[in-house]
Amino acid sequence: MSQFSFTCLTDRAVIKVTGDEAEHFLQNLITCDVAKINEMGAAFGALLTPQGKIQFDFFVVRTPDGYLLDAPQAIAADLAKRLTFYKLRSKVEISLLDETNSVFASWGELPPVDLEQLVVFEDPRLSTLGTRIIGNSDLIERSLQKLNGDAVHKSQYTAHRIKLGVPESISDFAFSDIFPHDADMEQLNGVSFTKGCYVGQEVVSRMQHRSSARKRMIQVNSNKPLAASGTDIMADGKSIGTLGSSAADGEQYRGVALVRLDKVAVAREKGATFSCGDAVIDLAIPNWAEFDWPSAQSASE
Repeated sequence: MSQFSFTCLTDRAVIKVTGDEAEHFLQNLITCDVAKINEMGAAFGALLTPQGKIQFDFFVVRTPDGYLLDAPQAIAADLAKRLTFYKLRSKVEISLLDETNSVFASWGELPPVDLEQLVVFEDPRLSTLGTRIIGNSDLIERSLQKLNGDAVHKSQYTAHRIKLGVPESISDFAFSDIFPHDADMEQLNGVSFTKGCYVGQEVVSRMQHRSSARKRMIQVNSNKPLAASGTDIMADGKSIGTLGSSAADGEQYRGVALVRLDKVAVAREKGATFSCGDAVIDLAIPNWAEFDWPSAQSASE
């Protein structure tokens, strides 16, 4: 029996950032602490708008000659272009790598071995998400099969992510539309509150210190198939949020949704039934999250 599963994340692309000032350049732009990447192996972060909303998100991993950014393929070219816009006279080189550089995800009991010629790092958002691997697609696949890995369809990784309640850009929210706190980024190690300034930092820090985040990504559970992404989450005939991605989990169905915590709290106090499309649903906060439902009294104030 296989110890772990793996799949090629065909919707990801890789950007390379090199040069004498690469660390300083990224550190002044993005939400995660680039200086700590050597300790952590990799980081999850974002480039924000000046208003503090997520413009791009990605993983950052250190290599001998600089950094690799594992980013959604749909926005990778725009991200490379935006980084170049910020480059000015910095001594950095930014390039979008070709399709021979693939991103794989593995989850389960991956043996602790050194995969030569490949970039391997534990998912910095949540260890139970597994490991990510960057490199030549054929080499990655051969290496993981030799370790008795089970090659599966990408949809199985999506179901694994959703079951853990971890949101993902594009699937669960649109870029330039929500704040990092809305997407639980600060809960998933994607935001540093101890490093210096970066684009949009003032807004994000204010939300953190004032505990003013009212919207959050949470889990949705149902015994019926869930509706399409973008469908309203309803309580007492009113929308309290929006469903993102969803997947089957045995005889159950799981999803990720962006909801107003205060509205959920009030509806719970009233004993309201939550629904999404034709499905009656249950709403739950992921077990890795440090936030909780507000009291109904504080929510209504």
